[in-house]
Amino acid sequence: MEFCYVYHKYEPQQVKFFLKEQGISKRLLAKIKFQGGQIFVNNRVENVLYELKPEDKIRVIIPDEGSQETLLPDETPIDIIFEDEHLLVVNKPAGVPSIPAQYHPNGTMANRVKSYYQKQSYKDQIVHVVTRLDRDTSGLMLFARHCFSHALLDKQLFNKQLNKKYQAIISGNLTKLNSHDVIDLPILRDPSSIIKRQTGASGKAAKTEYWLRQKNTTHALVDVWLHTGRTHQIRVHFAAIGFPLVSDELYGGATSLPLKRQALHCRELNFIHPFTRAKLCFKQSLPSDMERIMEITETR
Repeated sequence: MEFCYVYHKYEPQQVKFFLKEQGISKRLLAKIKFQGGQIFVNNRVENVLYELKPEDKIRVIIPDEGSQETLLPDETPIDIIFEDEHLLVVNKPAGVPSIPAQYHPNGTMANRVKSYYQKQSYKDQIVHVVTRLDRDTSGLMLFARHCFSHALLDKQLFNKQLNKKYQAIISGNLTKLNSHDVIDLPILRDPSSIIKRQTGASGKAAKTEYWLRQKNTTHALVDVWLHTGRTHQIRVHFAAIGFPLVSDELYGGATSLPLKRQALHCRELNFIHPFTRAKLCFKQSLPSDMERIMEITETR
């Protein structure tokens, strides 16, 4: 894969420092040097110590990544929302993990994407997961199509330029539910469980903002924006303020309704394209199982 730049500064600068400004890390530079990549300046091969002059044209060839042999392919089709040579956005169904675990090496979204890459005969077949979702959370997931894209998207995550918005169905004493609020409670591991989290002063900072979108006598649909990204953050925070997610048995949610997973859906992804710099916004409507819950509770 090739990336082209033009040097517009007046003072000389070594190639390695210029490429660092473009987001190319030392690790990626090493890959370019030792795994078949090249750096051209004005169509001549140069090394990273070459000093650039105004209007020099730089072309960087990043070697193909090949295949990730340890990741098993799963031929289950994926629901693609968007794809180009740098990004892949998919709609993850509930009940499917994002990545393999020790005792579950297959059946995840990563396995399915691996199979898709193989069928497309892509040169880069390493699966780069940028945003994960819990197994029983549905909605949008972002994958990077190559390591350079992954590095730039991770930087956006760190700088909070990549935002995820969710929808959740909650229950509780809805007369006490605000139409808009911010839940600002630290989160830590529950000492009684290797999975469960809880709120507590000694935990890591966590902030969840929500807006009420629909309410009936027993349940409410809320839009949720994460200011931080702690494990189970939405589930933990709503349980902590007395409004657990419907069917979230781990955190005390009501399980009497016909929903086989916690009522949580990643509705929206907002970020900047790492190469075109275009602002991207992807949306995925509420899945039918969650829509049905609001219909059932509305008619009761």
